[in-house]
Amino acid sequence: MASDVGAHSLLRSVWFYVYRSVRWCWIPSWLPSWCPTSQRQLQIAEDKMLRYVGSAFSKQHISISNGNLLWTLSFNSKAEKNKTPMVLLHGFGGGVGIWAQNLDALCQHHPVFALDMLGFGQSSRPIFPADAQEAEDQFVESIEEWRAQVGLESMVLLGHNLGGYLAVSYSIKYPGRVKHIILAEPWGFPTRLDTEEADRPIPVWIKALGAMFTPFNPLAGLRLVGPLGPYLVQILRPDFKKKFFSMFSDNTVPDYIYHLNVQSPSGETAFKNMTVCGWAKRPMLQRMDQLQAKIPLTIIYGSRSSIDSTQVFTIKEMRPHSHVEVITIRGAGHYVYADQPEDFNHQVLQACDKLE
Repeated sequence: MASDVGAHSLLRSVWFYVYRSVRWCWIPSWLPSWCPTSQRQLQIAEDKMLRYVGSAFSKQHISISNGNLLWTLSFNSKAEKNKTPMVLLHGFGGGVGIWAQNLDALCQHHPVFALDMLGFGQSSRPIFPADAQEAEDQFVESIEEWRAQVGLESMVLLGHNLGGYLAVSYSIKYPGRVKHIILAEPWGFPTRLDTEEADRPIPVWIKALGAMFTPFNPLAGLRLVGPLGPYLVQILRPDFKKKFFSMFSDNTVPDYIYHLNVQSPSGETAFKNMTVCGWAKRPMLQRMDQLQAKIPLTIIYGSRSSIDSTQVFTIKEMRPHSHVEVITIRGAGHYVYADQPEDFNHQVLQACDKLE
């Protein structure tokens, strides 16, 4: 047992030393030429994703502190002026283009804003703190600074995956700015499960592999394969193309996903620092009691999702005097907004109408 621990510790030390040297010394110099991408190519890929959106919209960078910019789509809604603006927060590895099948429907009833969160898409990609709470706080503050710059008094926050986690975190800190939270397949709510059994010790070689790959960002492999990256996305994630088949018959979607995720891994690194083995280091369920009871909560899951929806019952128990509605969309997986976009759009608007 002692030798296992010693080997594990040594491998971690050696790998971290190599990783730090590689990361900060020679990777930045060859990465742009090695990966067939650029900021311009990302912009072109996003434009292709949005070319079938029929509603009028503007796009611009919104300035926040420290010279950072948040890329924003603003839709000129035909809805009544008293409708609360809806702000769309994408999930990990996403961007504004992933809402292509939702924007037209949603903006007919609400002013809609979609932004690339700090560290993702065409927004600035700063260095985030290594501490999980500090990284989360930087995300939250960027949203608040964006809100102030855009001039929104209050918002409906619709967040998918990581966006849902940050929507609740933001609402805990700035409750007066949030009229309604809609969580689509949220990440980061439950506490990590203890899956290690005492009578089934993990072999030292598995521990060693875990130590080797721990320092890497989740999507590092996509960048390391260089020119093979676009084909890798097409081969490993053909579902991305299928989700948008009604809009695109070519590789528009996998190309967009590729260019989103091979730029500087800023938000990706922040996400990694907020997780342990895929679980949130700061589970949101442990803080739901801090969310004001007056803020209504709508949670949307796909019936075919691998996300554990039983956490909803815990949320309901923690918010007995609050509006908590749970919606399941049949035939949808984790990317519920793209798997069944018409049903998703309808359910979102219906949930909002109940509370307006």
